[in-house]
Amino acid sequence: MPGAGIIFLYVDEITRQMQIRIIAVGRTKEHFLKEGIAEYTKRLSLYCRVEIKEVQEEKLPEPLSRKELNGAMQREAERISRAINRDSLVVVLDPGGLPWTSEEFARQIAGWKLSGRSQLVFIIGGASGLSKGLIDNADICLSLSPMTFTHQMSRLILLEQIYRAFRISRGEPYHR
Repeated sequence: MPGAGIIFLYVDEITRQMQIRIIAVGRTKEHFLKEGIAEYTKRLSLYCRVEIKEVQEEKLPEPLSRKELNGAMQREAERISRAINRDSLVVVLDPGGLPWTSEEFARQIAGWKLSGRSQLVFIIGGASGLSKGLIDNADICLSLSPMTFTHQMSRLILLEQIYRAFRISRGEPYHR
């Protein structure tokens, strides 16, 4: 049966797709951001499996002491750590991280996939950022930009950049 081999290859390609998990502190509240996140998650379904896991954001009192802030960030870090699969490559987003271009990011993702690191976890902190321990224990610390974005906007920007990376890697038009 000539068509059976094609179907088998298609199913085999799907099972080898990269798995991307975005662990984010807090919920996305703005409707326009939710729509953008849904759109890029849908677009990415052609290239990888994407899951967004939201962990509870700490309620912070005002005024806030350094000790209270560190404690809150540590509790968020514990919730994030529980959501990370053991064999995943972990990328935290932080303003002090590596400032890759879209092309460099595409090369990194392609390289991770070729090396068998098909489970990627991206971590986006809350309004207070991420604990130093979580940043220090990550495989990669990445900066989306030298500018500051809300942690909710960072989700959309990250998804767009992941989509752009897959398009670049495949030589598909989009990145002009």
